[in-house]
Amino acid sequence: MVYLVTRAFGVLGTVAQSVTMGWQVYDLARADMGVAQSSLYVGLLGLATFLPLFFLALPAGVAADRYARRILLMACFAAEAVCAGALFWTSEQGVITVHVLIAIAFGFGIARAFRAPAGVALAPMLVPKELLPRAIAWNSLAFQIGTISGPALAGFLVGHWSTTVSYGVSFVLYVVPVVGMLFIRRPTRPDAHVGSRLERVREGLHYIWTNKVVLGAISLDLFAVLLGGATALLPVFARDVLRVGPEGFGLLRSSPAVGAAVVALVLASRPIHKRAGIAMFTGVTIFGLATVVFGLSKSFGLSLGALVTLGGADMVSVYVRQTLIQIVTPDAMRGRVASVSFLFIGASNELGEFESGVTARIFGPVLAAVLGGVASLGVTGLWARMFPALRKVDRLE
Repeated sequence: MVYLVTRAFGVLGTVAQSVTMGWQVYDLARADMGVAQSSLYVGLLGLATFLPLFFLALPAGVAADRYARRILLMACFAAEAVCAGALFWTSEQGVITVHVLIAIAFGFGIARAFRAPAGVALAPMLVPKELLPRAIAWNSLAFQIGTISGPALAGFLVGHWSTTVSYGVSFVLYVVPVVGMLFIRRPTRPDAHVGSRLERVREGLHYIWTNKVVLGAISLDLFAVLLGGATALLPVFARDVLRVGPEGFGLLRSSPAVGAAVVALVLASRPIHKRAGIAMFTGVTIFGLATVVFGLSKSFGLSLGALVTLGGADMVSVYVRQTLIQIVTPDAMRGRVASVSFLFIGASNELGEFESGVTARIFGPVLAAVLGGVASLGVTGLWARMFPALRKVDRLE
């Protein structure tokens, strides 16, 4: 329970901070460079968050398989609190710029690179293995609670007060998991394995490459969300397509997490018992279709519904992927496997934001979202043929 609470608060702080940064970088760039160029800078913010993950994912995985995962997680939350404090100070002093936001996003990305594998690898150490599928669903629910509340909180704080207040609240939210980790008493250091860091990296990569189910699951998420993700375009849609302001932006940003939370709650009480591979591919297909609907929508209500639908569909895919990886991966290797998985997820999210920013700059936001959804559908069909073992996965045992 302590882990779930700290995870929810940590995610809440992360999402509120990210949403505020996305809104502010778009606002600043829009004032100086116009609508078209500002979309590109929103993408650059996502790229700055992703680059540390790209370079540090494998070392972070080795660290999660070598050191006490609880301590590593505490250090990451503390580093993220420092980033939120820097955002608060620069905003309060009136010296925050687009370049300052991108630089702090880079530092935030460093902390996230180490936080993700440590957090994923820590969770299975806290529950019996037979309860792991349900625990993953509850863990996902805690994540989605933070994801739902974060954008709404950021939109409310920015709309009624300022970005400075929003950054200050994020700082406080990061302190909660730092303190909460002190109450986890179980040993969280994995069994030591011989070999150099390079050998450990090679071992983890070899495991993923030879396990086609794991490789197919994480690479499907990479390319489907990389091409189909419309999250980076939400500031553009909120301000210049749907014209709903910061509060509406917060609701749009929360909508995918609402759908994901509802599905996670269902999965926590009624886990998938058969045809898990088909369920995963079906979820990604619905994700692509809902992205197309969102791109074409001119109605705020329809856009919210499309985002709720794609969030729920993505949750099915996330649940199957995480359960498969956690069940089949030995504990001593979970950090490395989780780091590669998160690298793929980070690429699909942050790098996807950059891709969306570039395509929006070229084609406009509406066509960029529609083309992304169509591309996601194409990837789903291709992966179903390339990874038949993943498609045929039945029970998550």
